[in-house]
Amino acid sequence: MRAMLDTDNNESTLTKEEAKNDEKSQIYELGFLLLPSISEENIPVVFDNYKELIISFGGDVISGEMPRMIRLAYVMTKIIENKRNKFDSAYFGWVKFEMSPEKLVELKSKLDLSPDLIRFLIIKTVRENTLAPRKYSGNNNRFKNGVEKREEKKDDMPIDEEQVSKEIDALAEAAV
Repeated sequence: MRAMLDTDNNESTLTKEEAKNDEKSQIYELGFLLLPSISEENIPVVFDNYKELIISFGGDVISGEMPRMIRLAYVMTKIIENKRNKFDSAYFGWVKFEMSPEKLVELKSKLDLSPDLIRFLIIKTVRENTLAPRKYSGNNNRFKNGVEKREEKKDDMPIDEEQVSKEIDALAEAAV
C-alpha cells in the first residue's frame, strides 16, 4: 500500500481510492490438500501457480508455506475422470493473502475446477502471524530445565520378593 506525503503538515495520508480499497479488502487464508500423485519436483511449480492465481484476481500474497506430504486423519475421496479415488495422504500447504470479497467468489469458483486439489478451505484471518510456538504438551510439573524430577513417594512399602514369586507361580498354574 502506498502512502502520499502531505508536505504541508508532514503527515502520511492515503488517497481516496486507496482508502476505499482498504475498506473493502479482507485478509484470507487458503488451506489446501494437493493430490499425492504430484511429483515432488512439481510441488513448487503448483504452489507458485496458486499464488499467481491469487495475484491474477487482484490479491496480494502476504505469506505461505510450501506444501509438504502429510498423513490424513481419515480417507478422502475425489472423483477424477469419472473414477472415485481414495487418498490417505496428501500435500498440505497454505497461502495468506489480501483480496476484496467480490474477487474472492471468483477465486473460489476457479479453485473448484482445479484438478490438483483434493480439498481446500478459505477462511478470514488477520495479517499478523498467528502460528503458536510448539511446546511440550505433557505434564510440565515433572520437568524443570529439561530434566525429569522424580518425586519420592513416602507411602511406598518394601516389596517381598518371595511373596511376589509365589503369586506369579500361582497365576501361571491357573493359566495352564
